[in-house]
Amino acid sequence: MFKSRMQEFRSELIKANINVALITDEDNVYYLTGYYDYLHMEFGRPTILVVPKDAETFLITPSIDLNSALANADVDQIFEWNDGMGQEWRQELPRSLSQKYQVGIEVNHIPFVVRNYLNNHIKQDNIKNITPILTEMRMIKSSQELQMARHAGQVANAMMEAGRANIADNVPEFEVAIATSQAGTRKAAELLKSHYNDKDMSPNTHFLQIMASGEAIIKTHHRASTRIMRNGEPVFLCFCGMTNFHRFKLGFDRTFWIKNIGDKSQEAVYEVAVASQKAALDALKPGVTAESIHAEYAEVIQGAGYEYPFRCGRATGFSFLESPQLVTGDKTIIQPGMVLAIDGSVSTETFRAQVGDSVIITEDGYELLTNHPKALSDIIL
Repeated sequence: MFKSRMQEFRSELIKANINVALITDEDNVYYLTGYYDYLHMEFGRPTILVVPKDAETFLITPSIDLNSALANADVDQIFEWNDGMGQEWRQELPRSLSQKYQVGIEVNHIPFVVRNYLNNHIKQDNIKNITPILTEMRMIKSSQELQMARHAGQVANAMMEAGRANIADNVPEFEVAIATSQAGTRKAAELLKSHYNDKDMSPNTHFLQIMASGEAIIKTHHRASTRIMRNGEPVFLCFCGMTNFHRFKLGFDRTFWIKNIGDKSQEAVYEVAVASQKAALDALKPGVTAESIHAEYAEVIQGAGYEYPFRCGRATGFSFLESPQLVTGDKTIIQPGMVLAIDGSVSTETFRAQVGDSVIITEDGYELLTNHPKALSDIIL
């Protein structure tokens, strides 16, 4: 899987007349090589994948992570560097750079410290943005990726069922988060054991549960807290960060009520949210534009008298946000093999309702990856 991606990427570099690409975004490093974990910059250690168009690829990695790189990185060579020794990560770069070279970087993702180094060694006119190349490559998923997407859907469904089962009167929000994390981890472990020969990939969920109850439900990305849930209150569960199986991400959201709908005005808001998602799903098929899906969703919301909404959805994969985005201005043509998160949502000053699911685009429509009831009779617990 990784070798074929690298071959395709290098072919694209040749077409673009780029001599060498420096990959620093951890999701792109994984996409091209299979190497992952602690490749980000929070601890001040750059990891750089160097891809010449016609020479051996190599990975520059901190020595503290060398063993992981040796086990996982599908590259021709690996060079380690240690904190405070010599030129650190800069030591190997000059052999792949030249003032005459066209150097490709991910303009919006490269760490400042690496970009600053390049600015001092490469003419600005010779630095090119390779993000569009990788974006295009990652838009249509391979059969292996689609398998991961389907398994991620199973993990998401398990988490939603567990969350639903633990929402109740006099229960703190964090207890729901514990339950969803356990359910997702166990399902992921089951799938990894049954379908994958990767002993290093962790099944554990590793993202703080997004949920909100009662008056806090208007806080879109509120984390589970010590708040005690009560009868009649709405409860929102979002797994857009937690659904991360084998590094493949999905979006998945539901709104519930405990025992009854305490504020009856919330019912109408919820029904519009569901209708807006249905409008988007009804329009979803190959050949239409991304923005046209958003337009169908937005028309339902605005037609019901609510404010113009945020984007209807987005593509997902090995990153939380990929292309296209279902929003005004994105004219990308929807194609089979894309994986999209499709939302329906309405916000007011005192209440917010959202439902969201992930799908695979097929030849004549879509395949649903996440599945949980949305009818009012089913989500009043």
